[in-house]
Amino acid sequence: MGRKRESSVNSLFVAMIRRQTLKVKIFLVITASICCLAVLRSFVTNYNNFFVASESVHAVGIFALIWKLTTLKTCSGLSLQTQELTALVLVIRICCRFEMGHDIHTLLDLASLVATAWVIYMMRFKLFVTYNEHLDRTPKLCLMIPCIIMALLVHPDIYIPLYTKIMWAFSVYLEAILVLPQLHMMQRTQMIEPFTALYVFALGVSRFFEAGYWFIRLYESAEVYIFLLGRGYFWVPMVLVAEAIQTFILSDFCYYYLKSVVSGNLLVRVPRV
Repeated sequence: MGRKRESSVNSLFVAMIRRQTLKVKIFLVITASICCLAVLRSFVTNYNNFFVASESVHAVGIFALIWKLTTLKTCSGLSLQTQELTALVLVIRICCRFEMGHDIHTLLDLASLVATAWVIYMMRFKLFVTYNEHLDRTPKLCLMIPCIIMALLVHPDIYIPLYTKIMWAFSVYLEAILVLPQLHMMQRTQMIEPFTALYVFALGVSRFFEAGYWFIRLYESAEVYIFLLGRGYFWVPMVLVAEAIQTFILSDFCYYYLKSVVSGNLLVRVPRV
């Protein structure tokens, strides 16, 4: 009896949320994210730990893909477009770090690149017969061209060559939307198997932690960034916008994933676009 009442309440809540306009949904997502960040900030003393958490969760997602490709011998449901865009972002980021300075994130990006390259190799050559190419039809150029234009217009103002600034900005903007081919592919299939769903969910959580790093860093250095903004320095606000876009794009799928896990379903159902 209690479960039935609880289920009715949940259904009513979900129906109420889905009836809201896009602007209201965006506001609710932003509000929920800020509340979560406020709670996390009370437990995390060093905001650099958010980057560590982001990389760790991303590693879990990549491990899920490796497990799927090696044990199930199928790449069904995976977007090759997203994997190739991810590899491009990582290559650009690693190249830029040779100009900007090496750190632990360079090694983490290199490890992610090796794993992503292996996934691409498996999808293109070993398991191509299981690849749903007809569902993965989001043109990469439609995502890359706007990012190139934005990178030419707004890029960091630091003491590195101009081409490096533009490449770094391009990687940031492209990273914000590279998951769109994967999401579009899953919306066309509607049913997502567990390992692919875990990978995308891990991306969503990873983006949330990375966005948390930037928002808390901005909060703790507000006076400096407000001064820079007053001088026409728009790079930091654009980074925040890119991080917010990533989090918002993946928030809808994360909701359906958690809903599926709580209900005990192995397959995740998403609505068709």
